[in-house]
Amino acid sequence: MKRSEVNKLMKEAVEFIEQMNFKLPPFAFWSFNDWETKGSEYDEIRDNLLGWDITDFGSGNFRDQGLLLFTIRNGNLKNNKYKKSYAEKILIVEEEQVTPFHFHWDKMEDIINRGGGNLLVKLYNSTRDGGFASTPIQVSMDGKTLTVEPGTILRLTPGESITLPVGMYHKFWGEKGTGKVLLGEVSMVNDDFTDNRFLEKFRRFSEIEEDETPLYLLANEY
Repeated sequence: MKRSEVNKLMKEAVEFIEQMNFKLPPFAFWSFNDWETKGSEYDEIRDNLLGWDITDFGSGNFRDQGLLLFTIRNGNLKNNKYKKSYAEKILIVEEEQVTPFHFHWDKMEDIINRGGGNLLVKLYNSTRDGGFASTPIQVSMDGKTLTVEPGTILRLTPGESITLPVGMYHKFWGEKGTGKVLLGEVSMVNDDFTDNRFLEKFRRFSEIEEDETPLYLLANEY
């Protein structure tokens, strides 16, 4: 991805998040020069990858296959200095923009439609060798337990949520004609280096081509 594209996506995200009446923390808007003045008192942000996260999963086409996230809080399974056992993110999903099939070995998460359009989520249980299982899927949606067939697509309208247990493959995208989606994620500690199992081989963090000055740094750039 080009830095100019990343900067443009950040500007669009800030505008959309404001429209949704959600407020990002102050560090969301720190420039590179601002970061140069921040000492060890802000190590929690650096060590736990809080902040902006924009990826095209190596596709080269963010609008078709990509995701914009902002990690607001997170713990750290590898550093006992941090005691949080939970994480929170805000995500933006465009219409028909796909986040590809993946599951987590350690993280259970709630995905919440905070506003905008509808989110479509396709689900499978996983097998021991990392494939799709043919077994029925049991999930919780806003306190209601559902049992559905493998490959079922569930729709989350604004205000609705789904709990995704460990080992459950999920793929999601914004429903066409309903607008971009603001998602919340509340989960156990997030570790994007070791806890993502993609069905196909994808790059979690995009390589950035520097064609202009960063607006804000990405969380993996501190």
